[in-house]
Parts: sequence; structure tokens; C-alpha cells
Amino acid sequence: MTTASSPGYPESGGARDTYTAPRTRTETKSAFRTTELFVYAASVIAVLIASLAVGDDAAGVDRFPADQAWLYVTLLTIGYLVSRGLAKSGTREPTDDTRH
Repeated sequence: MTTASSPGYPESGGARDTYTAPRTRTETKSAFRTTELFVYAASVIAVLIASLAVGDDAAGVDRFPADQAWLYVTLLTIGYLVSRGLAKSGTREPTDDTRH
């Protein structure tokens, strides 16, 4: 009586391929290893310094108030998060297993 074998397992005692574990991968580079993090940080610092440096106009009105600067920082943060999401959506990088 012949029994059915599972897919991938031969019925005869022939040589089988040895199992090799799949390579572990991360999604993308770490955030601190990308230039977009540095551009984001520099942009946030530039906006905050510009808000501080731009003074009052002749009428004594602040032309670049802090609330507007923080709005721009929020928009920069949203842009950075979207760019990281797009970067993570399709690329993969092999992990370094030599750390252990």
C-alpha cells in the first residue's frame, strides 16, 4: 500500500536538499543612517532660528511669530514621516548577523 507524501518530501529515501534558513532582512536603513534625517533636522533648526532672528517690522509687528514657525516645523515633520513611509514601502536591506 502506497501512502501519499507531503509536497516537497520525496517518498523514496533519496537525497534531500538541506534546509537553509532564509536571510533575515530589515525594511530599510535605520533612520539615523539616511540623509533625509539630517536634512529634516537642519530644516527644523533653520526655521526656529529664522523665527527668532526675524524681528519686528516698522509697526512693531512680529513678521514671523513662533506659532507660524511651529506650524512649519509640524509640516516638516509630516513630510519627513511620509518620506520615511515611502522609503520603507518597497526596499529591503540585509541584516548584519555578525553582531552576535
